[in-house]
Amino acid sequence: MAPHLNIVPSMFVLLLLFISASKVQSDAFDVVAKFGAKADGKTDLSKPFLDAWKEACASVTPSTVVIPKGTYLLSKVNLEGPCKAPIEINVQGTVQAPADPSAFKDPNWVRFYSVENFKMFGGGIFDGQGSIAYEKNTCENREFRSKLPVNIRFDFVTNALIQDITSKDSKLFHINVFACKNITLERLKIEAPDESPNTDGIHMGKSEGVNIIASDIKTGDDCISIGDGTKNMVIKEITCGPGHGISIGSLGKFQNEEPVEGIKISNCTITNTSNGARIKTWPGEHGGAVSEIHFEDITMNNVSSPILIDQQYCPWNKCKKNEESKVKLSNISFKNIRGTSALPEAIKFICSGSSPCQNVELADIDIKHNGAEPATSQCLNVKPITSGKLNPIPCSGPVPKTPSATA
Repeated sequence: MAPHLNIVPSMFVLLLLFISASKVQSDAFDVVAKFGAKADGKTDLSKPFLDAWKEACASVTPSTVVIPKGTYLLSKVNLEGPCKAPIEINVQGTVQAPADPSAFKDPNWVRFYSVENFKMFGGGIFDGQGSIAYEKNTCENREFRSKLPVNIRFDFVTNALIQDITSKDSKLFHINVFACKNITLERLKIEAPDESPNTDGIHMGKSEGVNIIASDIKTGDDCISIGDGTKNMVIKEITCGPGHGISIGSLGKFQNEEPVEGIKISNCTITNTSNGARIKTWPGEHGGAVSEIHFEDITMNNVSSPILIDQQYCPWNKCKKNEESKVKLSNISFKNIRGTSALPEAIKFICSGSSPCQNVELADIDIKHNGAEPATSQCLNVKPITSGKLNPIPCSGPVPKTPSATA
């Protein structure tokens, strides 16, 4: 089964965009020198940052907002477009959120909205100071969790390049990409403790032409999670772990979810995670579709579930376990995946009984169990297409009546 991906050449488009913009002298808007910000870790950066953004956004020539080296307190900021010319933010310093979660009344800290031709770079850090939030964020405390902020949100952003930025200790997701087109996130560093709940590294939905490249993600949830409506996406050269792996989903939880299609994940290393290459959908609930998903050239190091299709995804046992998933999966491949599994069940394909997985391909797989038992492969409601060397032997192990829950 040959992959057929209509990938938008967004890296080329962005390169041309920023080369052409660089030929014009960029106006610099320094939040300290021009707008009175103080790098003392105590004075709120919100007004100087927003004032600098508004002035830069109104410029008819390319402009750059500069946050110099130093430590800044930022209560929150909403940076809106459209802007009149390409705009950049050069973040050199460390920007810290209030540590107390009660300072936030909605799930926003740094938000970019309706911006086109945008670049953020500089080696700076967005520190969510999430340790207090981690202690209180439990599955029973939903109201508390609903107000926890994402470190950086990109909503309705088009033609953007995000490079050399660190997101640290976010109270919830680190980076959320929603309704964006042609956005590349490159050489990012994302870090949070492995026990930090709901701290997905990069989550996206309803976006097209997203590229995530050469980034290091260590967190307490999915390193990358791909929600409904995501199309034509490239993920490559990612190091992931600790965390929950690279996941399509979860899907099927809500009505009218849009299809996920054309996703290629390649040349990644996943280490000490609960999952590796994963697709997850809820049992019962609502319909949806996932197609043209391709995991290739991936190294697994001590991963509990290296290759996983889980159509009985049921965290905290809160789902309709007696019903089948209504999400249709098709044209999915796992190729040249090697390494070690922390548990014997190296490959698990738990597909829907009412809508079995179609055209699932396994090629050149070599995963060994770190323990004394050999690695096994479980298949339910799927007949994979196989080629090349395969260890473990596909569908060689029995599927338990109640498959174990995954995080």
